[in-house]
Amino acid sequence: MRNKQVIFRDFLAKGAFPKESDMEVTESTVDVTRTVAEGSEGVLVKNLYLSCDPYMRGGMRKLTDPAESYVASFQPGSPVTGFGVARVLESGHRKFEKGDLVWGLTGWEEYSLLPAPETCFKIEHTDVPLSYYTGLLGMPGLRAYAGFFELCSPKKGETVFISAASGAVVVGSAGSKEKVDLLKNKLGFDEAFNYKEESNLDAALKRYFPEGIDIYFENYNLEQPEGVPNLIQISMKRVRMEGFSVLDYYHLYPKFLNMVLPQIKEVRIVYVEDTFQGLENGPAAPVGLFSGRDVGKQVVLVSRE
Repeated sequence: MRNKQVIFRDFLAKGAFPKESDMEVTESTVDVTRTVAEGSEGVLVKNLYLSCDPYMRGGMRKLTDPAESYVASFQPGSPVTGFGVARVLESGHRKFEKGDLVWGLTGWEEYSLLPAPETCFKIEHTDVPLSYYTGLLGMPGLRAYAGFFELCSPKKGETVFISAASGAVVVGSAGSKEKVDLLKNKLGFDEAFNYKEESNLDAALKRYFPEGIDIYFENYNLEQPEGVPNLIQISMKRVRMEGFSVLDYYHLYPKFLNMVLPQIKEVRIVYVEDTFQGLENGPAAPVGLFSGRDVGKQVVLVSRE
């Protein structure tokens, strides 16, 4: 059976952003009847939706020191990897059966053999769009939940500043007028501003936060946080500054679902997707993401089954 793939061609130069030419759409073949070796714990999946996320840029860089990134480098000549939603076609793993829907790390291709699917989650709730498991109900949603509720522990009345707020997610910043309008008019932010139009970010933050910022949720490490740290104030004001990885909070996934699923069904959460139709259009997704053309969660639709 044919297997269309998005192949990673070569590492990015230092400081560079992805271009479509850094990836190539090709085809190979896969024997879906003989892929999972007897006695293995691998699973063969048919990919349905793929997630395009900012961390993937790290995978496109050649790392000389593993401490430079929590993301392993992609392998030139192999499919791009990322989070996605898939259906199990064949399984040697005790957790998964043929026909199960799962989300987790997979390849940017029509069919993937996952040799170690322990970090995949079985999808039990199918009364919401499956594409939501690439974002709101997947890794980005869990990351937002863990970071905000478990680490930030917000209290009523506190002010919150969220950078890159129109991507995967009260005042937010975004990089275009369209995104600012989305934050204010659809997603319920109290205020939002375009950080690219602000000549003085310190002044902009003081304008929107005259009493100071209680919680700053940094989504993407660009120039814009310059106005926030004021590191001397960390000790003066007993500020807590902490980084985290969503991988440390996978055990909270059931708790996260219990909170967010009812809110989705009651339409208390507004969620926006930016969908690329077909794997052949996959290389355009990261280009749009890093150029700021994305509005909402970027998803590549591979197959509706």
